[in-house]
Amino acid sequence: MQQQPKAQHAGPIAIGALAGLLVAVILVAILTGKYPVMPGDIFAVVVAKLSGGESGVAPTIETVIWNVRLPRVCAGILVGASLAAAGAVYQGLFRNPLVSPDILGVSAGASFGAVVGIFLSLSVLAIQGLAFAGGLAAVAIVYAIGSIVRERDPILVLVLAGVAIGALLGACVSLLKVLADPYNQLPAITFWLLGSLASINRADLGSILPAVLVALLPMVLLRWRMNLMTLDDEEARALGVETRWIRIVIVAAATLMTAAAVSTSGIIGWIGLLVPHVARMFVGPDFSRLLPTSMLIGAAYMVGVDTLARSIAAIEVPLGILAAAIGAPFFLYLLLTTRRGWQ
Repeated sequence: MQQQPKAQHAGPIAIGALAGLLVAVILVAILTGKYPVMPGDIFAVVVAKLSGGESGVAPTIETVIWNVRLPRVCAGILVGASLAAAGAVYQGLFRNPLVSPDILGVSAGASFGAVVGIFLSLSVLAIQGLAFAGGLAAVAIVYAIGSIVRERDPILVLVLAGVAIGALLGACVSLLKVLADPYNQLPAITFWLLGSLASINRADLGSILPAVLVALLPMVLLRWRMNLMTLDDEEARALGVETRWIRIVIVAAATLMTAAAVSTSGIIGWIGLLVPHVARMFVGPDFSRLLPTSMLIGAAYMVGVDTLARSIAAIEVPLGILAAAIGAPFFLYLLLTTRRGWQ
């Protein structure tokens, strides 16, 4: 109880510091790469593109900044913030610190949709669309199962149904990998499942940004009720919260956000699980502070990991591998050193 006031007072300071950290990570990410870029080049190119003037920067450098690095950094911000926000929502909603955005099968559904698209040799846009639709469909099936089984704990039913549907979709993905062409389709499937932002362009940002903004709106509007949703359903209803409808709206928003991110980047784990724990260490469990803090940390983490992925080796390291290699040891460190409870 004595930790809470300190977390509340530290909230604005922590959020401001994390925002500054994100800006620094973005700057480093744009400057890092095989083509040397100066900070002044970034400012000149952005101003020129927004104003319609000339940047005075070499055409190659201008292309690298505007068409390659800026879209990739923006995608990293959106993907990291989305997965972290969804993780914070799910952990509070299900009252479980081990819950991640894929608990209801959204990642498995997106994987299945993307693999079907690759197996059918569809376009990149169609593959992303199938991944997005697959993630939403998987959670819809899980929620349909939960609505049928009414005599059990609704949260437990949703989690168990999500595990079952996720396992079933994982088996379908494995079957398609066996049937895929081992020279063309199988490498593409494997690469997508490992996660990457290498093929991101500005059009991809236009497809993910609206979904993220639409999903973020109910999270912000219902931020105070989210604190009450961490209580038992009876207690929350006694305080005037319509738990069933709020759970549906929040799960739909978090699922939409996760599906949009996964359809663009592929499967990237640990962000939705790890980042909310780190955010609670800064600002406590109050959702009105936890949500922006998680998004800032998730965005900075994703951009930082992506920068490492394309710079630490001669070939690009898949994001899923690097995120797990960094996230798992750090999560174990938190587990061993954190003395307070998870809530």
